[in-house]
Amino acid sequence: MFIDSHAHLTCDPVYQEIDEILKRAEEGKVEKIINICTDKISLERGLALAKERSWIFNVGATTPHDVEKEGGLYFPLFEEAASTGKLVAVGETGLDYYYEHSPKELQQTFFSRYLQLATQCHLPVVIHCREAFDDLFEIAQNDFSKGRVLLHCFTGTMKEAETALERGWLISMSGIITFKRSEALREVAKEIPLNHLLIETDTPYLAPQSRRGKGMNEPSFISETAQMVADVKGIPLQEVAAATATNAREFFSLRD
Repeated sequence: MFIDSHAHLTCDPVYQEIDEILKRAEEGKVEKIINICTDKISLERGLALAKERSWIFNVGATTPHDVEKEGGLYFPLFEEAASTGKLVAVGETGLDYYYEHSPKELQQTFFSRYLQLATQCHLPVVIHCREAFDDLFEIAQNDFSKGRVLLHCFTGTMKEAETALERGWLISMSGIITFKRSEALREVAKEIPLNHLLIETDTPYLAPQSRRGKGMNEPSFISETAQMVADVKGIPLQEVAAATATNAREFFSLRD
């Protein structure tokens, strides 16, 4: 059984097909899904969905891309959800200097605010990072040095992965690891200890290689990512599925 540690189930257009998508997930042996909420609508939908489906769990924050337009508007909503036990983690928060859709300084401000919120609520943090690891490591050291951290959809270097592992962080691999040109990322995945590794789809984005260009990604496709992790490590698929599921349950404190 698999746990999809990062999927945007309640964004459009995924939510319009949610029943069919979740049915295929169950058929694909996905036992739990961590739903990422990034605004008011996706949060409201996520909270309702979790009440209907006991195997769906919510994480929430404004992404670094959107903090300029939505950071101040939606922070109170995620603060309320986190403080009342409706979230299993805070995120995805972090820094993205590749696109820099929001100013770096503002990204840093909201990243710190979300780290402080997670500290106050005793929650782990799910982090998005692209080309910003130096600043990200520094801010996390200052504001969240003892907290549980998951680097979602990791695409960094071996050195950046090693720095994260030295801090006790977990690292999640997405469908990117299956892409033809992801040789360097596969080498990184090979070296990450299995007890620090999670897998995700990042639905509806980043469909694995066999599904690229054929529509949106979904949780039922996670087995292809898991199989690639198994291949690069030279271990059975079942071992990857079991270990990453155990890691996800522990990180997010998931109930059965």
